[in-house]
Amino acid sequence: MSSLTVLETGPLATIQDRGRAGQAALGVPPSGACDRSSYALANRLVGNDVGAAALEVTYGGLTILADNDLVIAITGAPCAGVPLNAPTLLRSGSVLHFGAPVSGLRTYVAVRGGIDVPPVLASRSTDLLSGLGPEPLRAGQTLQVGSPVHPMPGVDQAPVAAPASGQVMLRVTPGPRKDWFTDAAWVSLTSQVYEVSTNSNRVGVRLDGEPLERARPGELASEGMTHGAIQIPPSGTPVIFLADHPVTGGYPVIAYVASADLDACAQVRPGQPVRLISS
Repeated sequence: MSSLTVLETGPLATIQDRGRAGQAALGVPPSGACDRSSYALANRLVGNDVGAAALEVTYGGLTILADNDLVIAITGAPCAGVPLNAPTLLRSGSVLHFGAPVSGLRTYVAVRGGIDVPPVLASRSTDLLSGLGPEPLRAGQTLQVGSPVHPMPGVDQAPVAAPASGQVMLRVTPGPRKDWFTDAAWVSLTSQVYEVSTNSNRVGVRLDGEPLERARPGELASEGMTHGAIQIPPSGTPVIFLADHPVTGGYPVIAYVASADLDACAQVRPGQPVRLISS
């Protein structure tokens, strides 16, 4: 069986697949790749199953050693020093280092055959909130690679745009607790330019900006939460839930990010400006 060895992890590197969807009623978060389209593209480029486990690298810094000849594909945030959006042969003994990305935050590495770790509740995803799945990668760790099950797709290069480096526009629709906020709060939510907080992670993107005015006091009983829900905690500033979000929450959800914009949301980085646009 083929394998690769992790020499350096960078800020955070985890194993991700499509996640544990459909188990929220049991208290199990969805998890999975934050940028679903980049993850899926990486697997397609090397002929993997659609749900094969891959690596999710946060802001570069990963260094890997090929223990055997490996075919890989790297997608998402373009890191310095590595090929992007193309199947690449990594020869046995080769070392690949991911520099800081030019734009975006998360980079995906698919290895032909998939990363072969034991599934937990039908998924190989690392869930940072619940602790389910494999732990984040560590230096010195060897990862086994599965056997290919599909032929190579015969694609030399995927013409995919890099994540935006400037202001990102995210479309939103009203949430179930919009009436807990004043009309002026909705105008503020959909007109001001927010800045991505350094206190963001796979659970959610926190936005810094002008606090939103509540129309009613008090707190809610816990309600079900979904990917893309925009919760407003006591600070009055939005939190957009990502892949590792909790299944319930007690802060009011003022809006939802459009499903088509969730992958862009997963690529915004601290300090980046964000606009929420009513759709």
